[in-house]
Amino acid sequence: MTSIQWTYLIFFIVVIIALVFDLGLFSKKNEKTSMKTALWQSIFWVGLSVLFFGFMWFEDGSETAISFMSAYLMEKSLSMDNIFVFILIFSFFKIKEENYARVLLIGIILAIVFRAIFISVGVVLIKQFEWILYIFGAFLLYTGVKMFTANSDDEFKPEENFAYRFMNKYMRVTTEEPKGRFVIRKHNKAYLTTLSLVVVMLAVTDIIFALDSIPAVFAISQQPVVVYTSNIFAVLGLRSLFFLLRGAVDKFDYLPQGIAIVLIFIGLKMLAEYFIHIPVYVSLIVIILCLGGSILYSLYHQKKEIPEAEEK
Repeated sequence: MTSIQWTYLIFFIVVIIALVFDLGLFSKKNEKTSMKTALWQSIFWVGLSVLFFGFMWFEDGSETAISFMSAYLMEKSLSMDNIFVFILIFSFFKIKEENYARVLLIGIILAIVFRAIFISVGVVLIKQFEWILYIFGAFLLYTGVKMFTANSDDEFKPEENFAYRFMNKYMRVTTEEPKGRFVIRKHNKAYLTTLSLVVVMLAVTDIIFALDSIPAVFAISQQPVVVYTSNIFAVLGLRSLFFLLRGAVDKFDYLPQGIAIVLIFIGLKMLAEYFIHIPVYVSLIVIILCLGGSILYSLYHQKKEIPEAEEK
């Protein structure tokens, strides 16, 4: 087996064992997830990612390993924007806290499936049309500028979401208390509950965010092993990150600006690749400085209030 094949094999084994461990020992059905549990889960997933980084360094070389860590940090930071939207969705549908974990789990599994499809399509397109990388670069540059200059008063409105309007218009949906169920029967007909609506909206939201994050990862590395593993590790840790940060997400007001600067840098790097090669470790340093700086700045400069999910 080649080193890349070994990396894929170890990755899938680690992820399967970790999921069994996480879901079996850390999580209990219909039970609220405490901050302590969420902290241990986050440490668990971040620790696994760091160990996998060390394995890649040994097996595939320092450049591949640094590319993985850069892409992982990029994905992890973008996940914080996901979390803010997730909080609004849960609050809008008045989902009970004991149902959070199951709904998030199903939504994240769907997100992994869709991301795998997107990444596979991206790999094929780049192999066939290398110039598409410049389109990715221009898109990231545009996205970064738009994110940096976005109006802080604009917020995600679940009731205006395409998936929500589509399901309400074309499917049987009930607002009846779901009692942990995704489908209920009334008058011999099956109806989707609000839990089903939330699962679909979480998956659709992640797909929208993936349109930014996946091109950003391709800008860091075109190696499929780096793109796949960094994305999946970041998404798998999203559930524990949600429970850890949902009460403190309003503390990171300036994180979007930090992410925006990173996207602008990566977009420019991709557009200038033909003229100048920027080492991958420079990208890692820029990502750490921008994200770390924006988080530290946010802690000392509050600018807005974000509604927390309703207590049940």
